[in-house]
Amino acid sequence: MLQPLDRFGDTAVGYVNDCLTAIAVPSISRLSEIESPPLVSTPPLPQCEVCVIVPVRNEAEVLERTLTALAYQVDLHGRPIPSKRYEVILLANNCSDDSAAIARRFAQRQPNLVLHVVEQTLPASQAYIGWVRKRLMDEAHSRLMGLGRTRGVIASTDGDTCVAPTWIAATLHEIQAGADAVGGRIMTDRHDRAALDPYARACHLREVGYRFLIAELEAYLDPDPFDAMPRHFQHYGASFAVTADMYEQAGGLPPVKTSEDVALYRALLRVNARFRHSLRVQVTTSARQVGRAQNGLAHQLNQWATMGVQHQPFLVEPAGAIVARLQARHELRRLLNRALDGYTPTVSDVALPANRLGVDRGWLMDRLAQPASFGALLEQIEQQQVREGLWQQRWPPINIQQAMNDLRLLLEPLRSQSNNVSHLKDAFPLGTAASPLVAIASPLRMTASTQVTTATTA
Repeated sequence: MLQPLDRFGDTAVGYVNDCLTAIAVPSISRLSEIESPPLVSTPPLPQCEVCVIVPVRNEAEVLERTLTALAYQVDLHGRPIPSKRYEVILLANNCSDDSAAIARRFAQRQPNLVLHVVEQTLPASQAYIGWVRKRLMDEAHSRLMGLGRTRGVIASTDGDTCVAPTWIAATLHEIQAGADAVGGRIMTDRHDRAALDPYARACHLREVGYRFLIAELEAYLDPDPFDAMPRHFQHYGASFAVTADMYEQAGGLPPVKTSEDVALYRALLRVNARFRHSLRVQVTTSARQVGRAQNGLAHQLNQWATMGVQHQPFLVEPAGAIVARLQARHELRRLLNRALDGYTPTVSDVALPANRLGVDRGWLMDRLAQPASFGALLEQIEQQQVREGLWQQRWPPINIQQAMNDLRLLLEPLRSQSNNVSHLKDAFPLGTAASPLVAIASPLRMTASTQVTTATTA
């Protein structure tokens, strides 16, 4: 979410509180060192390609709906997926309702669904969503690798979430197209949304629009060939899939109490995973204001409701900051690739991206001189921006409505030029229309440089 993550005490042994801290903390969960007993004693079926994990805590009200959606999966042509191709592992932890009993009864009524129900009461040091999801994903990894399915899929959802009928098929489609991990489009239940505090509902809908505008701008200024438009912005536990081998390369789910999904996303980027934000993969989750996890959607909805009572505006990063970051990121991607090929970046090479990012150019040159993935470099820059403080001074947050208006204005000429390029490509299929693509970002280059100058002198 857009608000800063809360930090809270009582950190479990070996765990850290949030995904940003986890960047600098070596993972204690290297998969080769895991000695925990398996959650499920029954071995997976030889045909199993996807292991779905579902953490559950007090979801009796909605759990049957969640399981029904998983039981009736179809392929992209609407034909039922053979139930032996996937399994579901549900871990009901520390429940004070009959969630586990509901799941067991469902398994009896649906014998074709390979559903493993595990019920545990965890000690306080482990009774957090970060630990529970990690435990489940590690189990799924072990089972898939035991079958020799390195490209088998660990697919995560939640106990209050209904996956689309094609959720598994669409995920497999993206993996087969070359993705190593997939974030699904997570939509909130419309009845739950209607019942929300009006200010919280407005903030939620505006945030979704704001994030989509950023995702579109990113496609123009720093396009990812593995994550092209149309795409979205979410990589959260309600719909998160990763191949078994890439999960292992990333070191497993990082040791965090909350925002574990974002931490895993960052860990995957650090090992150059091809991540796809797919609109084909869809789920619907609850928009309740009484949640089960710290810093989850319910927590954010409550924060927004409180802001409404206190007449506080919803403040976000301005469009100029987003443009500056994306343009600098595009330049750094090119420089890092050249550095990995043996090129030594010069002061003039790093001057512009360093200025755009508000970091010392000497520090940035040192980072480029050290072998690192692009994802790791971006994390190091985020930390350095916090240390130096210039970025925050240059780009104070603004009202989300103003930020969205600015983003729309910036996107209008880019959309127009992109459409023109598409028409030219149709007219000249041999690639003679490539040159207009170079000019697509030109209106924003002027805008960003003007905004940086203004912000610096303010």
